[in-house]
Amino acid sequence: MAGGTIPRLGKWFWNDDLWLPPNMTWEDVVGRGDGAKHARCEDLYYGVLLAILLLVIRYTLEKTAFRPLGVWLGIKDRGANHRRPQEDHVFMNTFTANRRTMTQEQARLLATELHVTERCVQLWVHHRNTQEKKLARFAETAWRFLFYAHIFCYGLYVLWDKPWLWDTMHCWYDFPNHPVADGIWWYYMIQLGFYTSCTASHFVSTKRRDFWTMFAHHVVTITLLCLSWSCNLHRVGSLVLIVHDFADVPLEVARMARYVDRQRVADATFFLFTISWLVSRLGLYPYRVVYSAVFEAVTIVGMSSAYHVFCSLLLALQFMHVVWTWMIIQAAMQAIRDRGIKTLGSDDESSEDEDLTNPREAYQTGDNKEREAKTEKVD
Repeated sequence: MAGGTIPRLGKWFWNDDLWLPPNMTWEDVVGRGDGAKHARCEDLYYGVLLAILLLVIRYTLEKTAFRPLGVWLGIKDRGANHRRPQEDHVFMNTFTANRRTMTQEQARLLATELHVTERCVQLWVHHRNTQEKKLARFAETAWRFLFYAHIFCYGLYVLWDKPWLWDTMHCWYDFPNHPVADGIWWYYMIQLGFYTSCTASHFVSTKRRDFWTMFAHHVVTITLLCLSWSCNLHRVGSLVLIVHDFADVPLEVARMARYVDRQRVADATFFLFTISWLVSRLGLYPYRVVYSAVFEAVTIVGMSSAYHVFCSLLLALQFMHVVWTWMIIQAAMQAIRDRGIKTLGSDDESSEDEDLTNPREAYQTGDNKEREAKTEKVD
């Protein structure tokens, strides 16, 4: 009985009326025998394999290239200049042995051993964790910049001679009989692999203010990619991808610049990002891509139930764009007030050391503190 249930469920799920336009069957889509390559649902498995490969590449580059680059560009413990070298060595050994944490009792014993204040030990732990957090964010941002820059250039390369890039009506002419060029196939599978890898690593990456919004964005994007590929909507799907990659490149540059305290570079690239975001996410995407899918398509072909789901996902993405636009406007207004960008839309890092005393003062040894106290009494 179970053996008959699964095939019936599969037949119901892949019903022609659910996925394809009226008067079309799956035989019409996959059984043409014209020798051209067409989108197949089995292709989506390659996205999983590419996701694994991209995760390996990402963590290899973060460890061997991006984190050292961050240190070289100046991400370091700002209190290091006020400590003796032997203090750092003892601090680091204890810190590493306790898995990057330190209890109050351990801090007290270490302070006694090194003849420093307990506050000195606590501040060292804080600065070390701050450095690790900034390096992790910098490395993640550098990876995203590397990917977005390359995939955007590759997307332009494979789409430049495609008629639907310039006239969206070509997304629907002769639908769904749309063969897939090799470049489009790789463009889709690499993007699917990337967003799958982002979703898989989302809960172990550094958290930002838009944590759940970004997670929802990844899920919606993956669903869009899989659905559009399965329904031969890859032409309009490729436009969604290229429009989204456009603004991400300057955003990641601005983030990296802020992490390494290059304020002028951060301000300039944030300005470029804001312009590109408004043009792509609030201009090209809704008025070219979404409009074409919602209004132009129905004038040429009859659509299936899956098409309506696809359009709903496109509108869900646009809603997220509006939410992020509000964050960007807030960041821009704060930049005007503070004369420099401090947060970048989804970033929630404040100045980590605002609530702490001056490092030079905090790193004074216990003997110095006592000597200063005696001097104050004499005065």
